[in-house]
Amino acid sequence: MTDIFLEGGRALIGSELVETSLAVSGTDIAQVDASRGRARLAIDARNLLVLPGIVDLHGDSFERQMMPRAGVDFPIDVALADSDRQAISNGITTVFHATTCSWEPGLRSADNARCLMEAIERQRPQFAADTRFHLRHETYNLDAEEEIGQWLAEGRVDVFAFNDHMDGTVADMAKPRKRNRMVERTGLSSEEFDRLVERVLSRAGEVPASVARLAAAARAAEVQMLSHDDATPAMRQAFRAMGARIAEFPVNEETARDAVAAGDAVVYGAPNVVRGGSHTGWTRASDMIAKGLCSVLASDYYYPAPLLAAFRLAADGVLPLTEAWNLVSAGPALATGLADRGVVAEGRRADILLVDDSVPLRPRLIAVIAAGKLAHLTDATRLLGITVAMSREPVIAA
Repeated sequence: MTDIFLEGGRALIGSELVETSLAVSGTDIAQVDASRGRARLAIDARNLLVLPGIVDLHGDSFERQMMPRAGVDFPIDVALADSDRQAISNGITTVFHATTCSWEPGLRSADNARCLMEAIERQRPQFAADTRFHLRHETYNLDAEEEIGQWLAEGRVDVFAFNDHMDGTVADMAKPRKRNRMVERTGLSSEEFDRLVERVLSRAGEVPASVARLAAAARAAEVQMLSHDDATPAMRQAFRAMGARIAEFPVNEETARDAVAAGDAVVYGAPNVVRGGSHTGWTRASDMIAKGLCSVLASDYYYPAPLLAAFRLAADGVLPLTEAWNLVSAGPALATGLADRGVVAEGRRADILLVDDSVPLRPRLIAVIAAGKLAHLTDATRLLGITVAMSREPVIAA
């Protein structure tokens, strides 16, 4: 692996931006305030920000690569390879693919979740980003409980989320546009979809016990758990009691406050920050951040969002950039137990972004280093040169 030297730049060291140079050796940051030494590859980072790579706890944008139009499928391996390129080119060096395992057939079915998990496992060595499996279990998908329990026991799930979108599904069935979108996604006829929802709802009484059993399986496997769209403090408290210490998109301030008071991580969507509000009309993430009620921002459905959101928060005066960046890097790394990344420090994983911040609100990625490898470069003039060690043939005396 080629050692890399980053000359100059304003690096996020601790809570400050510091003018310094970095040396990368192997997969790690070898030295802060370094000289080039014997590094074969040097990059001019002067006038650029040097930031730790983005850790994306929840991103499902890969679904659009799998099904860019309703009913139009592409191979999973092709979709994942393209998603990896998109993630890296937006500064995401650790990506958790949020894969829904639902009672509905099609894109979000248990069969598709299994195929995605297997594809991630096969392709992981080829990806530039550290790619992990975030399983989003729809709690009414009772038939999948046994298989999911096996995946957890086998260590195939990196983080495990409890989702319950049944109330929303029932409500959306009365809205023609949303109903059509759901039906198209499943590949069923409208009548078949109605019958399926009716069958699933008839087993509602079995859901709480299933959730408890799966939570126990996740605890036994030491897998981090999340609960999605907690609507009340009581709901958050119930999931916390089962070991789910990450609150994903709590729908109101009261629930977010309960989570923070108990020391839980709280996740909101970076697109919410970039757009100035939730597309669902729920909580404004920037308001929660200003009140200290958010520790993680995730790409959700749009890979460019985490990078843009951090700079938006700084420009709007919600947080200084040094603190805003923690929401997309150190915060999610801490929440998921990844102690080797999320900060620029000696001995930590060399996931590093070089960012041109000269245009307000429009940060431009110049380079991405992922696990010590140059994975993305948009300005070749920043290369200071590559030194190639020349081998010499032994001289044989006559």
